Amino acid sequence: MAFLYELAWRFLHVALHVQRTLLSWFRARLRSCDWRLWKRAMAALLVPVALGFHAHRRLGPAAGKRGCRRFRWGTDGRALEKLPAHVGLLIAEEEPRCADVATLVVWCMAVGISYVSVYDSRGIFRRNNSRLMEEIQRQQQELLGVDSAKYSVELVNGSSEKPDSQGGGVSPLTAPTVFSCQAVVKVLSPDDGKSSIVSAAQQLCRAVEQRERASKDINIDLLDSMLRDSKCTPDPDLVLKFGPVESTVGFLPWHIRLTEFM
Repeated sequence: MAFLYELAWRFLHVALHVQRTLLSWFRARLRSCDWRLWKRAMAALLVPVALGFHAHRRLGPAAGKRGCRRFRWGTDGRALEKLPAHVGLLIAEEEPRCADVATLVVWCMAVGISYVSVYDSRGIFRRNNSRLMEEIQRQQQELLGVDSAKYSVELVNGSSEKPDSQGGGVSPLTAPTVFSCQAVVKVLSPDDGKSSIVSAAQQLCRAVEQRERASKDINIDLLDSMLRDSKCTPDPDLVLKFGPVESTVGFLPWHIRLTEFM
């Protein structure tokens, strides 16, 4: 009897592997060319993560190394056939580091990505937005050198339309310069995800209760306009997840219908 049970489990195991292989094959066949382009974009995004962080700490701020890194980052951007307009950084690590996130933000700026969203489920970066902005400015000067004058950074908290008064706005290191690239860095927390949907629904219910709106006027377009902070801010094209959690952990559920997660 034990032999039959073992044989049955082995058969189920083989069937599961066959199913996964077939699913992978069908996905590869059905995916469009754009998906392959996003894979290349993701690979280019991971190059500085793999080569930049630890090498930078080990080798020190030598001018020649900074020049090589600036050249490589420029080459990365030109090599991409399709550049994401909006990249999300989903930080699910137990001990997130501002320095690592700042390096990724600076790299996104260097290749021409206009919007970067930084999200963690505990709101650590939201509470320490001033420190994050200072680290971005420091990394901008250290990694880009004289080229840092070409970029400006605006730090925005969540769905706020205005720069953060504690550490946001245009970087004072680059304010007098004519910019060739402006990057908006949004610091997100769970309050900008499911909680914002609940809040919007409550507002609509109160409006109907107070007869400010008719229930027939409530539709997807109305809810969409309430949840989007700005018409000029596109949905994230690509979200890079860092950490062992196999989940989106509440990252902007309304805005990620067409987003690629890596």
